[in-house]
Amino acid sequence: MARVVGIDVRIHITFLLLPLWFGYQGWLSGGAVGALQGAAFILALFFCVLLHEFGHALAGRRFGIRTRDITLLPIGGVARMENIPEKPSQELVIAVAGPAVNVAIGSLLAVVLALTGGMMSGPETEWRLALHELLFVNFGLVVFNMIPAFPMDGGRVLRALLAMGFGHLRATLIAARTGQGIAVLFAVGGFFGNPMLVLIAMFVFSGAQQELKYARQREAYEAMRREAAKT
Repeated sequence: MARVVGIDVRIHITFLLLPLWFGYQGWLSGGAVGALQGAAFILALFFCVLLHEFGHALAGRRFGIRTRDITLLPIGGVARMENIPEKPSQELVIAVAGPAVNVAIGSLLAVVLALTGGMMSGPETEWRLALHELLFVNFGLVVFNMIPAFPMDGGRVLRALLAMGFGHLRATLIAARTGQGIAVLFAVGGFFGNPMLVLIAMFVFSGAQQELKYARQREAYEAMRREAAKT
């Protein structure tokens, strides 16, 4: 779609279903105007998601880690970095950088609302209602992303903190098993009322397994490199 500060921004084909769906829902309740508002809101939301991913990418660049591209999916965004940071402190900074962007966006929206009639009061115009929704969604993204489960940022924060005392592989194992436990809870909750939680559970469980697989491959490679250095 574009190239920003040397990073390709891509949109997965399935992402296009989102503005179409929200536009359709808006049309059912408000006609053409409602359709435009529904589509515009979801695009504004995913612009915030894109900025979140750029937070990760630019923090990684500070440590010499290049981001190949950022892809927007219906479930969020993915910044594809060339490698994992060597130091836990670096991974911690990169993981926190994304949610920090959402905190900054939410805070800015709160200031705008406060200056235009009050954050929780004031005239209920369409644009103010949209800003309210964006504000709460951004802080909701922070809470969701900080759940200590891969591939969310909270899982990486947990691993980075554990790796400071246990090493990368053991930290990944603990963080992955913690995330899979949370995924099971999501799945159980989903079966009792919210099917979306089941999809999130599958996403989290798979993400944890992939992180653990990669950590084991990295550990094996490091062991081989150490053996080669001895000889």
